[in-house]
Amino acid sequence: MHEAVADLLDFIDASPTPYHAVAAGVARLEAAGFERRDEADLWELSPGDRCWVERGGGSLIAFEVGSEAPADAGFRWIGAHTDSPNLRLKPRADVVAEGYRQLAVEPYGGLLLHTWLDRDLSLAGRVSLRAAAGAPRSVLVDLERPLLRVPSLAIHLDRSVKESLQLDPQKHAVPVCGLEDAPPLAELLAEELRARGIADVAPGEVLAFDLMLYDVQRAGVTGTGDSFVCASRLDNLASCHAALSALVRCAGVDTPFTRGLVLYDHEEVGSRSATGAQGPFLLDVLGRCADAYKGGAPQALARARARSMLVSVDMAHAVHPNYADRHEPGHRPVIGGGPVIKLNQDQAYASDGVTSARFTALCDEVGVEPQHFVVRSDLACGSTIGPISAARVGIPTVDVGSPMLSMHSCREMAGTADVAPMIAVLEAFHRRS
Repeated sequence: MHEAVADLLDFIDASPTPYHAVAAGVARLEAAGFERRDEADLWELSPGDRCWVERGGGSLIAFEVGSEAPADAGFRWIGAHTDSPNLRLKPRADVVAEGYRQLAVEPYGGLLLHTWLDRDLSLAGRVSLRAAAGAPRSVLVDLERPLLRVPSLAIHLDRSVKESLQLDPQKHAVPVCGLEDAPPLAELLAEELRARGIADVAPGEVLAFDLMLYDVQRAGVTGTGDSFVCASRLDNLASCHAALSALVRCAGVDTPFTRGLVLYDHEEVGSRSATGAQGPFLLDVLGRCADAYKGGAPQALARARARSMLVSVDMAHAVHPNYADRHEPGHRPVIGGGPVIKLNQDQAYASDGVTSARFTALCDEVGVEPQHFVVRSDLACGSTIGPISAARVGIPTVDVGSPMLSMHSCREMAGTADVAPMIAVLEAFHRRS
C-alpha cells in the first residue's frame, strides 16, 4: 500500500467528527513546527513563522509566512471542509419506546439515509461540562465501540420495500442503543469520560453536547490490486488530508508568498455560520497576515488579494458504471484518472478558464493529466466552498477534487491511485512562485 494511502486511512479513522479532524490536523501541523495563535491576541508576523488557529472547534487555518510581505507576494491558499453528512443527536436525546432505549437524532446534510441502516455505529463529538467557576468547558469524546444501530424493517412486514424504500427521518432513523433499562445518555457520557480519564464528572455536570453517529468499520482498501479506498467521510476528509499533507511537506521551504490552508466546518449545510465559508474566518486571517507582517504595508490586504489564488478541494463525481447516463457525455471522470477540475457556468463552482489553466499547468509540472467534470445541462449542480470563499475574500479560485463514488453514503469509495497525485499537485502549488 502506498504510504500516502495508509496515512489517509489513519487520518480518517482519527477523525469521526469535524472536531476530531481539527485535532488530528493540529497534531500533524505541530509536528511540523506550526504554533498556535489565539484570535484574541495581537499578532506580529515575520518571514518563516508557521501558525495555526482554530475557530468553533471544527474549522482550522494554518499558514507559513513568506519571505516577502503579502502585499508584495500575495497568498497561496488551499480550502476544504471537515464536515460530512451524518446523524446527530438532538438536545433531549433520550427516548424509551416499546421496551427499547433509543437516541433521538436529526439528519445533518444530504445524507443517503438508507446507507445508515443495519450498521454498527458509535458516538463522537464534544461534550460541554459544568465548571467550578467561569464558563463551561468542552472536551472531545469518542466512544469508539459499536453502541448504536438503526435496524431495517423485515421484508415480511413490508413487501413493498422491494419496489420503493421510503424512510421518514423522524420515525425510521432513530437508533437503538439498548433495552429500556439501559442508562440514559448523561450517565453513559459521564461514565465514558471517567473511564477514559478525560473528566471526573457526574451525569448532572453534562450541560450540553455536539454528538454525532459514525460507522465503526475502519477505513480500508478493496478491489483487485487494492484499487479502491472505502471509508466513511471521504467527502471531504480526503481533501483535508491532501491539503494538510501538502502544507506540511512544504514547511521550511523558502517562497516569497505566504501559503496556507483553511478547513471549514458546515459546508454540507450551506456554510452559513461563523465558522463556515460564508463567515469571516478566512478573510479575518488574511487581513491579519497582511497587517501583522513585520514592517507593514499600506493597503496591504487589497494588494495581497490581487496577487493571490485559492484552490478549493472537494471530492468530485466519478462516472458510475451502472448510471452512466446521469453524467455529461464529454466530462466523465474515472477513479484512478487523477485530479478533476470542476466547472459550472452558473458559478456553483468558482473555476474559470484562467484558474483552470493555472491548475492544469501545476498538473503538467508533476506529470499528471487533469480530468474535467461538468454536470449535465438538465440536472442541478451541487456546490462547495469555492464560490462562497471566492465571493467572500475576492481571490481567484479553482474548484478541484479527486473522483469518487457513493458520495454522501455512510461508506464511500474512491481510488488509491488518486491520493498521491492530488497531494503532489497541491504541493507544487505551495512551492511555485
